[in-house]
Amino acid sequence: MLSALMLLACSSFALAQRTPDLSGIWSFNGLRTLSNQTPPMTAAGQRKFNANKPSYGPRAIPPALGNDPAGKCDPLGLVRLILFPRPMEIIQVPGRVLQFFEWNHMWRTIWTDGRKLPEDPDPRWFGYSVGKWDGDTFVVESTGFDDRTWLDQFGNPYSDEMRLEERWRRVGDTLEITMTLTDPKTYSTPWVSEKKIFKLQPKEEIREEICVPSIEAEFNRRTRDPAAGIKK
Repeated sequence: MLSALMLLACSSFALAQRTPDLSGIWSFNGLRTLSNQTPPMTAAGQRKFNANKPSYGPRAIPPALGNDPAGKCDPLGLVRLILFPRPMEIIQVPGRVLQFFEWNHMWRTIWTDGRKLPEDPDPRWFGYSVGKWDGDTFVVESTGFDDRTWLDQFGNPYSDEMRLEERWRRVGDTLEITMTLTDPKTYSTPWVSEKKIFKLQPKEEIREEICVPSIEAEFNRRTRDPAAGIKK
């Protein structure tokens, strides 16, 4: 019995030694959506897309005339948050990988204790996520998303049936990620991202940057509304 326990402990230690370390503060500065090639939308997806009025991209209108949920300090969607131009920190602990985002001081749990995705999860802003290692790649599967927010700043939508796969791989002081979004309610085919590159920021720290509804409302009144010709 003792020898079996020692063998198990040695095996666990060896596995821990082989697990790549994703820990650190990382920043991204690139295209803030999955890719420039948006898959064809379903009729339902097109209706949601048409209803979204962004302030970025080819359909941009003044923020005061738009309806971006971020303008009300609502949480960003997961893809949008991951690709947001603010640092994020990854911390690996037994059974979990944690992501802390500077924007709005939000955090996310990725379970690595072997559990499966729930079959009927309650909707969450960032979904329910489980992860495992495939060689040197950390593979994350997520489902159970709340669809009241947007996929990106351009107003691309998603539904509560969205499933997201992330594949994270560390290469020196960079972190590569590719994402595959599957959402038959919204898109006729899966949406596969281009490779996104995050850079390690060893001298950075996660600052407190919180979207405060009262401050946002005052900024709207003083700046965004007059810029759009809205008088109150």
